[in-house]
Amino acid sequence: MPKVLLYTTAKIVWTFLFYGTDANENRAHVHVGKKGTQIFAKIWLEPSVELAKQGDLTEVQTKQLLKIAEEKKDILLKQWQIFKNGGNVRLIKINK
Repeated sequence: MPKVLLYTTAKIVWTFLFYGTDANENRAHVHVGKKGTQIFAKIWLEPSVELAKQGDLTEVQTKQLLKIAEEKKDILLKQWQIFKNGGNVRLIKINK
């Protein structure tokens, strides 16, 4: 499960990652959760950013994640292509 983005806010550290089995899916997406999350959210990155699965996050958290994913869409899509091509993704850290 390569982590691709750690997005730190004043209250939460969000972890964006890909699962190893994601390489078999054609539609770009990312899984997102925070410390203590049991079921990660799944966010489609194309053709537009949208929620695939909410996981165990609240509505407010989900809206926040969709906004972050939209803002970082280009970075996440580049990482997705590297991942799909069998390359090593790098962890990007952002503090807000």
